[in-house]
Amino acid sequence: MKYFKYIMLVVIGITFHSCGDDFLNPIPDSAIVVEGFFQSDADVLAGVIGIYDAVQGVNENTETNLTRSNRGIQFEYMLSEMRSDNTRTKTLEGSKADFHRYIVDPNNIQSEDFYESMYDIIFRANNTLNFIEVADAGNQAKYTAEAKFLRAFAYFKLVRLYGDVPMVTSTVGPSENDLLFTRVPVAQIYEQIAADLQEAVNNLDNSSKSRASKAAAQALLAKVYMTQPTPNYAGAEQLCQAIISSGEFSLQDNFRDVFYNELNDEIIFAIQYEAGNSLESQSFSSEFTAFVRQGREDGHNIVNDNLIADFTAIGGNRTEESYILLGELHEVTKFLPEGSDVSVFPPTYGSSPRDAGNDAIILRYADVLLLHAEAVLAGRGETSDGAAIDSYMAVRERAGLADRPTSLTRDALLAERRVELAFENQRFYDLLRFGVADQVLSAHAAEMGYSGYNARKLMLPIPAREINLSRGQLTQNPGY
Repeated sequence: MKYFKYIMLVVIGITFHSCGDDFLNPIPDSAIVVEGFFQSDADVLAGVIGIYDAVQGVNENTETNLTRSNRGIQFEYMLSEMRSDNTRTKTLEGSKADFHRYIVDPNNIQSEDFYESMYDIIFRANNTLNFIEVADAGNQAKYTAEAKFLRAFAYFKLVRLYGDVPMVTSTVGPSENDLLFTRVPVAQIYEQIAADLQEAVNNLDNSSKSRASKAAAQALLAKVYMTQPTPNYAGAEQLCQAIISSGEFSLQDNFRDVFYNELNDEIIFAIQYEAGNSLESQSFSSEFTAFVRQGREDGHNIVNDNLIADFTAIGGNRTEESYILLGELHEVTKFLPEGSDVSVFPPTYGSSPRDAGNDAIILRYADVLLLHAEAVLAGRGETSDGAAIDSYMAVRERAGLADRPTSLTRDALLAERRVELAFENQRFYDLLRFGVADQVLSAHAAEMGYSGYNARKLMLPIPAREINLSRGQLTQNPGY
């Protein structure tokens, strides 16, 4: 994604940095630096683009030192996909292999990086919002909506993975440090997320897929409504129906095109990367290889047998586009680096797989259709509602499956989401939202021999570094 790296010159002033004394706190003279930068509409737009840059993160192959550069969303597959029953690592070496065995500790560097990355997004958003009046009057509502969408996006990640976390919605001065280390109840955080997303719904259009849009805000808010402590299924249904009725999105005929015809009609929101450009690329695609190792470390996101069983049962034509058997391991093929060819043996992966350009798909239309069915289901075991079944069947029919049920069960919908959205960092969050995470993952851990699992491991530990910096004010999650 060509998100102007010159913005990094500004970041020193508009946000915290991970190698300082306190990553949640902007540097002391930040106000002076920021005021010197935000002088025009173009400057505020650069600030907005800088928030997307934080979401994108820094390629691990470009900068290997985790204390100097945040990875944005590039590590999320470890915290979500590999903590579900979908995937694991090939070996047990290194801290990245701790996620699938449920033995992540408060010193885990990848968890710490993700936590920092989400707050990087939040603080860039807060600092840009602080100077929104510098922008042209006609752009202020849009810039505000984008910043608040991205702030909500980050908080939604944090609250599902870490529970109660500090909530900061404005720039913080030296006398307000308590805000940075006070954990706020989950319900209160959800209220802020919903308010930010509603403002985005009200003030954005659908002119972009690589920046926040009305539909992206509607889809994310629908997930928020169904995930929050007291679900709002009716509100979620209305939001999904609005996207469906808009006629602005459609399923791709060919499942492969969803991932390799980027920003297609099915994409609602994606974070873009640029192949071969070390400053704009990602490296997670290469980490999924194992038989012919292309990443810095050995195969991540290796597909579990129980997911293979679901693909065998209901995968349809999605199966061959989702993973491939190489040797004794099934490797993800949804995000093969540019130039890859897995039709030959051994497969090839292009000239620069560690500088991959595959977009990270955040929201797509198939997800919304299944969310619509879920909203109509409204937490019940099954529904015979025709509109819900229509949405469910639209996704299945694209996969070549035409067996329309007379009623849609919760289990069938969850299984459909599993195979349709496999390796897109949805499964763990789906299990939480459906209220079956402990049931499914305790059985999975027993099957795989992962003795580290217990229900408390559904929540990640607050990074020890931040607790130390707070001098104990920031408390730890139970069980760590």
